[in-house]
Amino acid sequence: MEQQLKILSIVGFGGLGKTTLAKEVYQVIGEQFSCKVFVSVSQRPDMTRLLDRIQSKLCIRGCSEELQDIIDNIRTYLKDRRYLIVVDDLWDASSWDIISSVFPENGKGSRVIVTTRVEHVASRTSCNNHLCIYRMRPLNSQDSMKLLSKRIFGSEDGCPPRYREVSAEILKKCGGLPLAIITISSLLANQPARLREDWESIRNSTGTQFGANQTLEGMRQILYLSFKNLPSHLRTCFLYLAIYPEDHVIARDDLIRQWIAEGFVSHSHGRDLEDVAKSNFNELINRSLIQPEKTELGEVFSCRVHDMMLDLILSRCADDNFIRVTYSPEEISRQHDHKVRRLSLDFRIGGAAAGTTSLIMDNSLSQVRSLALFARSVCMPASLLFSKYLRVLVFEFQNASSRGKIKVDLTPIGQLFQLRYLKVAGDATAIIELPTEIQGLQCLETLELHSIHIRSMPSDIVRLPCLKHLIVPWFTTLADGIGKMKSLRTLRSIDMSDTTNIKATRELTNLRSLRVYYLLVPADTAIDALIASLGELRDLRYFDVRGSMYNDEANRLGSLSRPPLRLERLKIGRWQLPRIPRWICSDLQNLRRLNLLVKETSTDEVSVLAELPSLIVLYLYVVDQPKDESAIIFGKGFQALEQLYFCCTRDTPSYMHFLPGVLPKLRHLEIYFDEWEWSGATPAGMEHLLSLQCIEAYMNFYCYGEGGHSPPYKRKTADSLAGCAFMNATQAHPSHPDFILHYIPLPEGSPPPFSIW
Repeated sequence: MEQQLKILSIVGFGGLGKTTLAKEVYQVIGEQFSCKVFVSVSQRPDMTRLLDRIQSKLCIRGCSEELQDIIDNIRTYLKDRRYLIVVDDLWDASSWDIISSVFPENGKGSRVIVTTRVEHVASRTSCNNHLCIYRMRPLNSQDSMKLLSKRIFGSEDGCPPRYREVSAEILKKCGGLPLAIITISSLLANQPARLREDWESIRNSTGTQFGANQTLEGMRQILYLSFKNLPSHLRTCFLYLAIYPEDHVIARDDLIRQWIAEGFVSHSHGRDLEDVAKSNFNELINRSLIQPEKTELGEVFSCRVHDMMLDLILSRCADDNFIRVTYSPEEISRQHDHKVRRLSLDFRIGGAAAGTTSLIMDNSLSQVRSLALFARSVCMPASLLFSKYLRVLVFEFQNASSRGKIKVDLTPIGQLFQLRYLKVAGDATAIIELPTEIQGLQCLETLELHSIHIRSMPSDIVRLPCLKHLIVPWFTTLADGIGKMKSLRTLRSIDMSDTTNIKATRELTNLRSLRVYYLLVPADTAIDALIASLGELRDLRYFDVRGSMYNDEANRLGSLSRPPLRLERLKIGRWQLPRIPRWICSDLQNLRRLNLLVKETSTDEVSVLAELPSLIVLYLYVVDQPKDESAIIFGKGFQALEQLYFCCTRDTPSYMHFLPGVLPKLRHLEIYFDEWEWSGATPAGMEHLLSLQCIEAYMNFYCYGEGGHSPPYKRKTADSLAGCAFMNATQAHPSHPDFILHYIPLPEGSPPPFSIW
């Protein structure tokens, strides 16, 4: 392979799949590089914030927030490393001039991949080398039909003969664009009865073919047809996505709680509002109107909106005066033609937007119901006191200047009597000022604050009758009396040293999600109080304990007699128990994810754990391998398990043995082992894991020698031994799974770099 830096451009019309291709290449070849980053640019890039994201993804410690300092910092980090960087959705050459300045030519065979719709930008990034420009082409008619058939009928050749002619006519109008094909296929798949007449109606509604002459208007016709066929309640939820900026990762729970706060979700046959809202979200995913981002346990927890879909949403919002999106305070002052119902302020880029934001309140803003502000820094406008209709308030910001801390003054919110949703998310510089009294917010349902500078909550927060979701950072002292907050469903996070409130959580019988943390070794009274509370929280679905390593030698948590039977996710990965608790194995039939740390275990205990019918993800860290048992035998069960993360401090690979028929759905196996303890073996019986797609291994070695680093020959030798052993095992496997080896130097005594943490 050539060792000079190469830059490849992928260019083509929107919706051709440039990002999908770049992501696939990134995943396939990424492990060949010592560091890698995937970053999206968008049409209005804030270059300082963009490069700071690259710096953050590379885990580089930032010493400055000035653009040139960030550039120098990234170049210094990359100069001795072989790197892979994907720059997605680049729109102009001036942005490239800044981005490209962080890529040093270091003779290590580094690669940069750029996706763009603009031909001259592709030429510029690839220095006019046509061999480094890949022009995406539309799908041909055969591949288009395969994509449509797979989306609707589940297989590439599954389209029945009676639909083939009308399908071919519809596909001609899609012009071979995957985005158009997937969107129209999702529309067809969601027809209640697959009648040919319905397909013909959709064909007639898509306008003329734009195949070879692809235009934005032609693509918009396809997307608009899917929008027009949405039920009215889904249209409203879909349009609300305009509140978020381009390329923003949108958390599902944030979105559905905002929908509920705005009144977009109605009770359906006695179903819970949040369950209905989740169904709405999943429906938009199934219709391919939004793209899944983070998926776990078969659920989509966050999404993105394709920029062409966002263009359609913004157009509809402007026509209907549903949401106004502005990029500077001046734009607001110039627009007085309509009363604004919802306002999204994207003040992350340049000029006055980078400094203190001040909104001038006039009649056009007096009826704002939702306000979302995305900025570098912000001062809460006192004029919001007059927004008596405000229901949703979102602040997301990052300090991209060196002028000091961000100050968010929330003291005026005490007058927002209809406020239902409040979220403030900042970085470590954020200082959030809360009002001394908050009990006026009688409609407030969600309060989510992220700032290490919040030390306490207003004492009267316990008087908010509708509060369902309270999410505050560590170190935040909660007011006494949280047992009065009967409506709470989410409580994150509560300090275990606050024994009074730990005891009071037993009164919160509607809790579905609870996170506790400890900074010091928990007192016995606190542990007993927590266990007593868990016995009363019958509707709890998520329980998470955070803190330093704690050895529960007395097995208090393991002796829990009345666990919450509806638990779906249990994360106690730093709380060491003597053995696998019996109550996990026997009682938690709904458990889907388990993070567990035990001193030791046995084949019999793991076999009982294997009987959990719903378990999809298991993180199991075993501290000591029993001397009387040479291996843990996975011999039965685990019928639903798809991901297994297993670690033993001795020799994990030789400690695992898989028998035929076990783990029929396992796709991902991740193990951790130590170079000094490793016997050279791989897990026995891996060939029986018929669905296995990827094996990921973390091999730890202890730093030694001058400067605390291993000599290069030691790294190379150990790396090749482990690599050869596992590569031979994967080649012998029926499905030839991928193998990824992480070779990680650590000081002696460090905890393992294992996903369980």
